[in-house]
Amino acid sequence: MSDAKYHIQKTPFVVPTDDGKYIGEHFGKASDGSTALSIAHMIAPPHWSEPFQTPEFDEYTFIIEGKKQFLIDDKPIILEAGQSIKIKAGTRVQYSNPFDQKCVYLSVCQPAFDFNKVHREEE
Repeated sequence: MSDAKYHIQKTPFVVPTDDGKYIGEHFGKASDGSTALSIAHMIAPPHWSEPFQTPEFDEYTFIIEGKKQFLIDDKPIILEAGQSIKIKAGTRVQYSNPFDQKCVYLSVCQPAFDFNKVHREEE
């Protein structure tokens, strides 16, 4: 076991997707086994979306480039570069990028993202 007081992540776990979205988890359940918190670099391609979900974790999103849409209680919320949002656990939400440019962002989940606790709806 290492006594290092820090860990530089140079090889994030790249989550396999079939929708063109890039997910590089730097810290979290899939990358280092942590269940307390996950941090992922994400790239949503133009015109991407995923089904509604009601996660059991808080999710923080910080937009680096482009725009991203969040549907919360049927209300569309659009964030642009430099903006962020916290979505509380138990909130029904749909994430999408209905725009013509990619969206680059950071996602932080607390506790860590867990596919078994995201509760995605059938499309």
